[in-house]
Amino acid sequence: MENKTFNVEGMSCNHCVNSIEGALKQIGANGKVDLNAGTVSVEFDGSKLSAAQIKEAIEDQGYDVK
Repeated sequence: MENKTFNVEGMSCNHCVNSIEGALKQIGANGKVDLNAGTVSVEFDGSKLSAAQIKEAIEDQGYDVK
């Protein structure tokens, strides 16, 4: 398993947390949102998912990944 932390802009509430964590779960990743830090820590199988796919899943929810 791999771990990567993404800086994400636009998150402000529990809806944001649920939206992002749910989207990551759908693609087979385990995400943990930290609203205060503006980050999403993701654990994923690097043989099945890429960082680009994770970034796309977050951006598809309407957030900016830096």
